[in-house]
Amino acid sequence: MRIEDYALVGDCHSAALVGRDGSIDWLCWPRFDSPACFAALLGEPSHGRWKIAPHGKYATRRKYQEDSLILETEFETADGAALLIDFMPMRAEHCQLVRMVRGLRGRVAMELEFILRFDYGASVPWITRLDDGIRAIAGPDLAVLRTPVALEPKDLTHVARFEVAAGETVPFVLTHGASHRGVPEALDAGRALAETQKFWREWCVRCSVTGEYAPMVRRSLMTLKALTYGPTGGLVAAPTTSLPEFLGGVRNWDYRYCWLRDATLTLLALMNGGYYDEAAAWRNWLVRAIAGSPAQTQIMYGIGGERRLPEQVLPWLPGYEGSAPVRIGNAAASQIQLDVYGEVMDALHQGRKRGIPKDDAAWALQRALLRHLETCWQDPDEGLWEVRGPKRHFTYSKIMCWVAFDRSIKAVEEFGRDGPVEHWREMRAHIHDDVCRRAWRPELGYFAQSYGSDELDASLLLLPTTGFLPCSDPRVRGTIEAIQRDLTVDGLVLRYRTRRTLDGLPPGEGVFLACSFWLADALCLLGRREEAKALFERLCRLANDVGLLAEEYDPASGRQLGNFPQAFSHIALVTTAMNLSQSAKPAEQRAEKRAA
Repeated sequence: MRIEDYALVGDCHSAALVGRDGSIDWLCWPRFDSPACFAALLGEPSHGRWKIAPHGKYATRRKYQEDSLILETEFETADGAALLIDFMPMRAEHCQLVRMVRGLRGRVAMELEFILRFDYGASVPWITRLDDGIRAIAGPDLAVLRTPVALEPKDLTHVARFEVAAGETVPFVLTHGASHRGVPEALDAGRALAETQKFWREWCVRCSVTGEYAPMVRRSLMTLKALTYGPTGGLVAAPTTSLPEFLGGVRNWDYRYCWLRDATLTLLALMNGGYYDEAAAWRNWLVRAIAGSPAQTQIMYGIGGERRLPEQVLPWLPGYEGSAPVRIGNAAASQIQLDVYGEVMDALHQGRKRGIPKDDAAWALQRALLRHLETCWQDPDEGLWEVRGPKRHFTYSKIMCWVAFDRSIKAVEEFGRDGPVEHWREMRAHIHDDVCRRAWRPELGYFAQSYGSDELDASLLLLPTTGFLPCSDPRVRGTIEAIQRDLTVDGLVLRYRTRRTLDGLPPGEGVFLACSFWLADALCLLGRREEAKALFERLCRLANDVGLLAEEYDPASGRQLGNFPQAFSHIALVTTAMNLSQSAKPAEQRAEKRAA
């Protein structure tokens, strides 16, 4: 199926992707970054899936229950209609995935196919029968599927046929545990459904966003909540790996980790949405993750703050629509990206401004990071987009180095922190002069992607939101207009023009959805509000039928691309919606008034 044909269910530990056809084709247990036990998304059904759908022809429509992450897929057949309800209860001791088939009209013949494969489709488990289902074991993993439906073995899978009449409900509960422990206790599916409804609806009540965009903002915030690892507060970029940025290509990366580049906009999205507890948990994860030697600061970490994320290829998986290789781990974790220093400083500054309880250890860590940044800000790096080509002096990286010193100066001026503020002011002025002198191309009328380059880069749409220069500066306006004119496809924004000489990979990818939202933000700051609103509403229409966005979009084929759902896209949606409709505008919150 197309990437946008999937929906998400999750329990703030892990998540599953459910297709329109009732097939769960992706699930990693017990954590987001654990090996998948259903991996058909990146291969064949034989790599693991769990499908429940009517026998024969049917039509389908789906939605989330209001203010919840409980998915309802309605199947219509010639004989009647049935509802498939999918959800993951908030976790206690074990991971649980619940599916309930409820008869709506007539009598519907249903089919089930259950193919469990641990370790990304590589391990066929040993299956034994229980009184109320089956048990599967492979190495450290155990899974139990409980249901009143009789399951029959067939060619290393399990299948079933059953009927559901109007008013009847047939439950299926899949539970994961450690194989060295006993069989987990049974779960009451009806009670779990009621408790899950209660959790999400109480969570949604806390949302403070109002106005015409409130429903889509609330759905995006729910998606961000679902992508948060509850025990630590870390937010994964996406629950998937290796969904391609170009169909059939090699730009396939593992996004089941936490990127520092998302820090400030995540924090503002959560706080402006009314979710201060989640914002504080994210800030605390951030401080714990980067704690240690400043020279060893990474651009991303595991959901618990893990630093080692070795990249490897899974050769037995052919990839989504043949997009190989399938990768797990991410070698970009070892890259140097100087923008993360500014991102960390800005996130901590925004949290401080909005009353997140201070962490005294965080300030000591900030000062240490600044001392290190002084020694390396003039070095080339791999930049925001994690290019795998030669290092460069990326303009956005240098601007974020300026942000690092600017926000630290504000911590002294506004919050009474101690530090060598005069020296930091000198550093801030020096970096500002360096960028304006070496990145500005007066003959072209825009700031270039890197020093000495003619290339455009969508990251520079964020320039006015950082406070580095205001939108009233003609250099900023020229950069925004150049990107809108020369770095778009059908009005939507590319990250940059992909070339092997730049990023070390074959050219070709979709438009980057977050960048397109950034263009709407920039237009808003330029006073072109109606144009910004039209672009925003067009981007919202690219979301699938249940409001989810991937990382990229292909205007030619009209398909979503990249890992899904993508936190960065949903953060950008929330940010732009607030810039257009709320009194608290993230673009203005970040920019402030630039000090001389």
